[in-house]
Amino acid sequence: MAMDTMAVEMPDLATPAPRPLVETQEEKYERLLRRARSEDLSEVSGIGCLYQSGVDRLGRPVVIFIGKWFPIADIDLDKALLYLIKLLDPIVRGDYVIAYFHTLASSGNHPPFSWLKEVYTVLPYKYKKNLKAFYIVHPTFWTKMMTWWFTTFMAPAIKAKVHNLPGVEYLYSVMQPHQLEVPAFVTEYDMTINGMHYFQPETNNT
Repeated sequence: MAMDTMAVEMPDLATPAPRPLVETQEEKYERLLRRARSEDLSEVSGIGCLYQSGVDRLGRPVVIFIGKWFPIADIDLDKALLYLIKLLDPIVRGDYVIAYFHTLASSGNHPPFSWLKEVYTVLPYKYKKNLKAFYIVHPTFWTKMMTWWFTTFMAPAIKAKVHNLPGVEYLYSVMQPHQLEVPAFVTEYDMTINGMHYFQPETNNT
């Protein structure tokens, strides 16, 4: 008597199980860039804490960041990152510099380290490669400690590009005064601590 056989479906060991999709850093940046171009970021742009201001003496775009106008408690940091990407993406295709003014900033203007780490991780290599200088004007002990720690352990590639400047006049060796647009409180504060000898009208802007 023939024995009935039961067909047993065996798993195909040659076909690997599907793996969960993992977003690469490049894919994440492209996704954020699409969001930055499509979403309403007026609540961040309206603050005026980040903008381009002319070029330096080598013709490189200068990006200005005003620390006092960055209210951590009142700003959506996700949208702040999107606005940063929207503003900088076309600029960082070539060489550029950043001038960060810590003038009269307080602890309420200090971005959390976790956000700074996310920004540095998300931004692609062209941001670091084409950044030629990062000037910190009116630094404090906090900014010096943060930049030292960050550039030592997180971003050693840009450590040599960071320059602490005690006053606005020290920027004039790398950019002409008429190319530098900063809020009045920055120059007013600067005059109180450094004097007003260098705030004179330029007679030659060439």
